[in-house]
Amino acid sequence: MAFPQHVRLVEVGPRDGLQNEPEPIATNTKLELIDRLGAAGIRYIEAASFVSPKWVPQMADHREVMQNLVRLDGVVYSALTPNLKGLEAALECGVEEVAVFGAASEAFSQKNINCSVAESLERFAPVLERAQQAGVRVRGYVSCVLGCPYEGEIAPAKVAEVSKALYEMGCYEVSLGDTIGTGTPLAAKRMLEAVARDIPMDKLAAHFHDTYGQALANLYAVLEEGIAVVDSSVAGLGGCPYAKGASGNVASEDVVYLLNGLGIETGIDLEALAATGTWITQAIKRPNRSKVGVALAAK
Repeated sequence: MAFPQHVRLVEVGPRDGLQNEPEPIATNTKLELIDRLGAAGIRYIEAASFVSPKWVPQMADHREVMQNLVRLDGVVYSALTPNLKGLEAALECGVEEVAVFGAASEAFSQKNINCSVAESLERFAPVLERAQQAGVRVRGYVSCVLGCPYEGEIAPAKVAEVSKALYEMGCYEVSLGDTIGTGTPLAAKRMLEAVARDIPMDKLAAHFHDTYGQALANLYAVLEEGIAVVDSSVAGLGGCPYAKGASGNVASEDVVYLLNGLGIETGIDLEALAATGTWITQAIKRPNRSKVGVALAAK
C-alpha cells in the first residue's frame, strides 16, 4: 500500500492535552496556544470540551475559549460534546464541529461514563440529530481500540462494531484511540483491517498514545494501510490518566518530523510548531515530551 500524499493533523493539545492538568491554566494561555497552533499551519484544532466542570475542572472556561478565539480562515475549531446539554452550550458559542466518544470496552465504558457501550451509543443519537439540524459536523472517537486498563486485550471485531455504529449514526469521521498506548504495529494493522471492512479508509483517523513508546511505529503501520488523518498533541501534552507518570498523546512535532521524512505533505511549519511546544510547556511548567521539540530547542 502506498502512503497518503497528504495527512491532516488533528491537534488535540488544547483539549486532550490540558484537560487533566491539576493546576488551573489561564484562559488567555489556552487562547494563545490555539493562536500559535493556527499560525504554525495546523488546520484542525480541538479547542475545548463542553463537559461538567465538576468532572473536568480544567475545561470550566470552555465558553470563554470558544467565544474568544481568533478564527483563522480554513481552520476548524472543534469541541467535545458528550451530551445534549454540552452540544447546546457549544452551539451557543458558534461551534462549527463537535465530537462524541464511545469505547470499544464494556468495562471502560462502565467505569468512565457509568453505562454500557450500547447505552452510550443510544445517548449520542439525539446529540447527532440535533447537530445535523444545526448544520454542525460530528466526529466520533472510539477509545481503547488496542487495549483496556480493565479488560486487557480488545477484539478487533468489537472496535469495528462500535466504529460502525458511530459512522452509521452520522459521524463523518471516526478516530480510533489507543487510550492506554499498549498497542503494537501488527495489532494496529489488524484492528484497522477489521474496522475498514465496514468504514471507508478516508473516514478513519488514528489517535495513538505513546505510553509504551509505540505511537510512531503504530502510526507508520496504519499510514501504510492508507490512514490519512492523525490526532496528536503539541509537546506530547496530556498524560495517560490510567498509568501514573506515563506519557499520553503522541507529540505533534514528532509526527510532523516523521511525515516530512516520508515526503508526506502536512502544510505545517515544524519550527513554529516546536517553538509552540517549548512555549506552552514552559508556561504550564511541564516537561516537553516531544523528542523532536527538545532536539530542535537544543540546537
